[in-house]
Amino acid sequence: MAMILTFAFTKGFQYAIASKMYGFSGHIRVQHFESEGGGIAEEKPVLVNDTVLEVLKNDPDVVSVNAFATKDAILKGPESFQGLKLKGVAQGYTFSNIGPFLQSGSWPHLRDSGYSNEIMISSYTASLLKLKPGDRFFAYFIQPDGSKRVRPLVVSGIYKTGMENFDRIVAIVDLRLIQRLNNWGPDQIGGYELYIKNGEMADSVSNRIYQSLPAKWTARSITEIYGNIFDWLNLMDTTIIITIVIMSLVAVLNLVTCLIILLLERTHMIGLLKSLGSGNGLIQKVFLYHGALITFGGLILGNIAALLVCWLQNRYGFIRLPEETYFISVAAVKISWQQILWINLGTFLVCYAVLLLPSFYIIHRLSPVKAIAFD
Repeated sequence: MAMILTFAFTKGFQYAIASKMYGFSGHIRVQHFESEGGGIAEEKPVLVNDTVLEVLKNDPDVVSVNAFATKDAILKGPESFQGLKLKGVAQGYTFSNIGPFLQSGSWPHLRDSGYSNEIMISSYTASLLKLKPGDRFFAYFIQPDGSKRVRPLVVSGIYKTGMENFDRIVAIVDLRLIQRLNNWGPDQIGGYELYIKNGEMADSVSNRIYQSLPAKWTARSITEIYGNIFDWLNLMDTTIIITIVIMSLVAVLNLVTCLIILLLERTHMIGLLKSLGSGNGLIQKVFLYHGALITFGGLILGNIAALLVCWLQNRYGFIRLPEETYFISVAAVKISWQQILWINLGTFLVCYAVLLLPSFYIIHRLSPVKAIAFD
């Protein structure tokens, strides 16, 4: 039970955090190569490239391709200011990938002509600036030449991911607003965000796409851009291994103790069987059989209890977490039947193998006369 719950809750936590990262930033970013500030500083403009689009859309693992660009801004609310990075998205952007993060209002409406002045801000920004859906405010932009530009914006909605990397920094606007502020043409963008079928393949798909891109273009997976977060998540795999080893040792010690008690309780029986001509191997098989039954029974009860806890957590979410610390408010559970199978099989084989030594040692050292006389 403990092993299954450890895997389920740890993998669930990893999956929940990775899903948030992928949902908000895509799985892969394709841009012009930048030696410094990639993924942090504003992108340099690149022309929409038909060759690049053909490579991206023809890849069998790519689900959608979305143009984007970013722009630093200072938002002025009724009582305070906040610096943000505005992320501009184009028509056709797959808002469904970030749908679970919407708290109130709606996503920015991207019109067919002109540009939309709607903005999606995080709950953190909304609380800091005292804004709500429908409120109007001013955004200030510092141009490369040092001049200042001001644009009135309207809050279309409020989102919350629970991830500080996004909630404290990012707001979503129309890509054409970024183009207008940067004096770009309609065919100039910052790059492309890709969503793929399986986020776990982001690195391999990114490498494959990179090999097919024209010169000066690069592809980077989100696991590379936000390497510190994904390194932290991967570190949990080491924690799982340590926990499983400790649990295995506890299980082995319990079974060995149980077997020794069984042997001591049946010392008279062992002596009687030996006096009747039973070999040590046959007697050992009897106790190994009982040890296997105990192990098998424990596995069944442990599986039932663990799966019940997982189902209750998925259904009712009774285990809650401080979101500001763990980035999720409810402990996530992810059940892998393959992992459960390996846990059961590995536990049974290890425990059964460990039972061989004490049973062999005790049974072979008992003489019939001493065993029958044992009190």
